Amino acid sequence: MPRGPVDMNFLFTLGELQRLVRAYADRQAARYGITRAQWAVLAKVERFEGMKQTELAEQMEMQPITLTRLIDRLCENGWIERRSDDSDRRVNRLYLRKAARPLLAKLTGLKSELTATALEGISA
Repeated sequence: MPRGPVDMNFLFTLGELQRLVRAYADRQAARYGITRAQWAVLAKVERFEGMKQTELAEQMEMQPITLTRLIDRLCENGWIERRSDDSDRRVNRLYLRKAARPLLAKLTGLKSELTATALEGISA
């Protein structure tokens, strides 16, 4: 089936929408003193507590050094902690700290707000 300008316009619009949603999420996350990337790390660690740092890097399709910097900042803020693996001392496992729970609750509300804003005007 041939593809015409409608397909290209749709893909362009979809890409632009993604960029706008990311920018909006960045601004809104900043209200809580966190970046969108840090938020994504917190959300993953919440879902998969105890995962290896290398596993998280793979899941997030992120270079390990980039993730290490994000985790360093989250540790400094008291939201995540690294724990050594019992069977391999080279491995760090990631766990949420108690201080992260209230922030994650606020971010869950923000996620709902972002979703509602993105879908505003669209009916099922």
